[in-house]
Amino acid sequence: MRARDTLRFVARAIGAYRVRSLLTLTGIAIGIAAVVLLTAIGEGVHRFVLGEFTQFGTNLIAVTPGKASTLGMSGAVISNVRPLGLDDARALGRLPGIEAVVPVVQGNAAVEAGARSRRSSIFGVGPQVPRVWRMRPAQGRFLPDDQGAPPRAFAVLGAKLKQELFGADTALGQRIRIGGEPYRVVGVMEPKGQMLGFDLDDSVHIPVERALALFNRESLMEIDLLYRPGRDSGQVAKGARATLLARHGTEDFTITTQDQMLEVLGAVLDVLTLAVGALGGVSLAVGGIGILTIMTIAVRERRHEIGLLRALGAARLEILWLFLAEAVVLAALGGLAGLVIGTGGAWLIHLIVPALPTRISWDYVALAQITAALIGLAAGVLPALSAASLDPVTALRDE
Repeated sequence: MRARDTLRFVARAIGAYRVRSLLTLTGIAIGIAAVVLLTAIGEGVHRFVLGEFTQFGTNLIAVTPGKASTLGMSGAVISNVRPLGLDDARALGRLPGIEAVVPVVQGNAAVEAGARSRRSSIFGVGPQVPRVWRMRPAQGRFLPDDQGAPPRAFAVLGAKLKQELFGADTALGQRIRIGGEPYRVVGVMEPKGQMLGFDLDDSVHIPVERALALFNRESLMEIDLLYRPGRDSGQVAKGARATLLARHGTEDFTITTQDQMLEVLGAVLDVLTLAVGALGGVSLAVGGIGILTIMTIAVRERRHEIGLLRALGAARLEILWLFLAEAVVLAALGGLAGLVIGTGGAWLIHLIVPALPTRISWDYVALAQITAALIGLAAGVLPALSAASLDPVTALRDE
């Protein structure tokens, strides 16, 4: 039997039993759509989270107080033998390959401007924030470097906080109070948006020395190091560890390179994407069972047709290929329909809920399509073998 005759036979068989074929297509389509949609959401979340962590750059190393036994961000609340101080930050800044250092203290306090008051996040930082964190002032300037002199009471507002306190009026040069203490506004940061639900625009930056006094802290919460591009992060971290060990006498701190954090985070998110893809795979398996059931019924209903083909000289192998081809075509058509539904659903979800990122993972799409065809092939094997093994006389007698 020629390939053209085989395709014509399959097309007529599918068209002759429209309801049955539609049900089979629907089962596979739902499975493929589930795989595409779930992996699109998983991949979207994956890229969104990685993007959030890399928006401040990739050549960063974080030093936090307290010894952590696992990788990740320290809570900065673990008691340590010796506080992580500004002298430590200056010592780390002198290491080879370190381009800039930002000591960090973070808290929450009331920010007042005239009759308006808003409780916002307060970041006590150094003057090199624009370089290390890639955050630039949209108006004015950032905190100046006072070169070891007592830091002046200057503040830089986030874009949202400026709007809440001053509206359309200029904020530069205005007096505000932070935790009851007076400050002069010298800059307004450009909008940065949110990072993992934290609004970076609803904040104010003040000198780290003043933040330590404001929150009555002895230790920094973090020291961020920007190292020169091309340098090995492991070697830079090794130098930072040796410096702090010499100063503290014991490893009462945690050093985390961004490479380590992204590696751990990426592995977790890969598992998440794989897990949601596996959920869609369950739907594909259900669709495969549907093909098996319906093709088995088709063999029973078309025994006379099989007997006629055998009587006309069709070999058993040809009968086998006819039913296998029908199962594979049904699975492939269902896969295409599922692909359209899944990609359309991902686009629609992102349109309705912009905060929920979706991104089509074409690797998973290709894998799902191949899986659908294999499922059709596997589900059609038993019915096809049954059809090919029919005795033509017995099958014609059933007519």
